Amino acid sequence: MISQIIIGILLSLIISLAAWRFKSLSRSGAFAALIMGCLIFGLGGLPWAALLLTFFISSSVISRYSITQKKSLLEKFSKGSQRDWGQVLANGGLGAIFVIFHTITPQANWHWAAFIGAMAAVNADTWATELGVFSRSSPRLITNGKRVERGASGGITLFGYLAALAGALLVVIVAIPFSAIIPVAAILAIGIIGGIAGTTLDSWLGATLQAIYFCPACKKETERHPLHTCGEKTHLSRGLNWMNNDWVNFFCSAAGALSAYLVYLIIL
Repeated sequence: MISQIIIGILLSLIISLAAWRFKSLSRSGAFAALIMGCLIFGLGGLPWAALLLTFFISSSVISRYSITQKKSLLEKFSKGSQRDWGQVLANGGLGAIFVIFHTITPQANWHWAAFIGAMAAVNADTWATELGVFSRSSPRLITNGKRVERGASGGITLFGYLAALAGALLVVIVAIPFSAIIPVAAILAIGIIGGIAGTTLDSWLGATLQAIYFCPACKKETERHPLHTCGEKTHLSRGLNWMNNDWVNFFCSAAGALSAYLVYLIIL
């Protein structure tokens, strides 16, 4: 166990520094990733590390791939592709909690199922957000079906959901070899349902409760606050002022974990 923790610390340090060097993480994001990685890699070992790395590496690659397409939409998003500490905790914080439960009760399997669901959800949501902008059809608001601009919070497309499904399936594929006790069909259900549930809740929150601001100079809605990309102060247009994108991502992760846990209870 001690050797595993030491290896986990070293691996986390290497990955965090590399991610900071390649600008996938900010300085605060690298520090948060180091702490989280030490917990998940050190306490969970290779299976837990594999799922976390699947999310981090695949989402980082896709973010870089779509950045050209998203340049015209950056004014709408609260943050760029470089993750800070808030984004790191929002996407992986629950995983750190589940691995602690795993350490306390290693004979149980529910925390592994919940972790799969959480990672499937954040990976699915990231893939949907980053690749959804390539959809040929205009997004529609998840609450009422009205057409909205590309990049608008709460907007969904069929292409975006297919991207979400692919992101969830990637997590499932990586999880299957480490899930000998749980049947493959159950892992598929846990990952897919967790991924789609998390993505759907993320979109619903984006359309209803997420804080959306208005730039009086550009006459556009945005997640950015207190200043828009043009430098003008933004004002709350709708939603709750504390419900920023990090909280939306956290609830996405939680929805994936809870859905996966319920599927685990029903099937097993």
